[in-house]
Amino acid sequence: MNLHSQQQKTWAEWTMTPEQPLIIAGPCSAESEDQVMAIAIDLCKSGHASIYRAGVWKPRTRPGGFDGMGKIALEWLVNMREATGMPFMIEVASKEHVEAAINAGVDAIWIGARTTVNPFYVQDIAQAIQGHDIPVMVKNPIHADVGLWLGAIERLEKVGCTQIAAVHRGFFDSHSAPYRNDPKWEISFELRRLAPDLPIICDPSHIAGKRSLVSQVAQTAMDVGMDGLMVEVHSDPDHALSDAAQQLTHSTFHHMIQSITDERHRIQRDVEPMIGDQRKALDKVDEAMVKLMRERMAIVDELSQIKAEHGAGIFQMDRWFDILAKRGDQAVQLGLDKAYIKALFQTVHKYSVEHQTKVYQSKRKG
Repeated sequence: MNLHSQQQKTWAEWTMTPEQPLIIAGPCSAESEDQVMAIAIDLCKSGHASIYRAGVWKPRTRPGGFDGMGKIALEWLVNMREATGMPFMIEVASKEHVEAAINAGVDAIWIGARTTVNPFYVQDIAQAIQGHDIPVMVKNPIHADVGLWLGAIERLEKVGCTQIAAVHRGFFDSHSAPYRNDPKWEISFELRRLAPDLPIICDPSHIAGKRSLVSQVAQTAMDVGMDGLMVEVHSDPDHALSDAAQQLTHSTFHHMIQSITDERHRIQRDVEPMIGDQRKALDKVDEAMVKLMRERMAIVDELSQIKAEHGAGIFQMDRWFDILAKRGDQAVQLGLDKAYIKALFQTVHKYSVEHQTKVYQSKRKG
């Protein structure tokens, strides 16, 4: 087995601090040995990246597209590391990928969003990794399901993996504009709550989908407390064989890293003493909102009883559209984001319908 001769680092040993987040960078795909080497040399010159990323096997939505160079690309990456000293990581999607990566002496691996969504695939990968406690990153599943994300991490833990980190790369949503994937930052917040010691880095390239948006997503990731970034960088992104639109040029990447500011550590020192009154005011408003929701649910309960007694349907489409239209217009008049109010009432309506369903079921049992 051709394991990497240098001592393998753990995620904890790679720098992940507010002052110096972990930066992973490289092309979406390893396309040629010259391309791999040229990008690595530039990254080493700038000193902005700690780990080189590159796709060796590329899952494609439809057949016929570029699906990666396969094992030969692993040889290029090993040669790149020997020439530059830069560690590298790749994506794995099967036990065969894991075996090939470990035999090549990969420094770290990641599990992609299309794989995380399937527990069978993750279990196969976990079993292939067993006995090789290499650093592993787990990208969030395509769909916004924190349970699947955490489940994949737990499967790795159960086979003895201790060097695990998560990658927030956004979620599929048919209304994700202007981004390729909806950030849904709240999902990563929930993962942080469930696994407080787990490092979470952001992949702004896959969230943005356009290189013009990568920088602002990266800055937001730092602002919400991510531990680092995984960014796609290419020498000639317009002619890249995969994900051309979202890859950065070297100069754009270097400028972005230099310009990103991380001010999280200043909140306690400088800002906290100034915002106490505003937080108290927000607490009062939030308390009033919860009481109003209780009053609203009491009215929903009365409606449910009447509907159940007279056999009326739970959901009236016209009524729902009328609520959305009225509250949307009210939001605009008050200077609020219409989408914000729509999302709020969709959640309120969801639980109202669920409550009415329970009332109907209770009546039927009675």
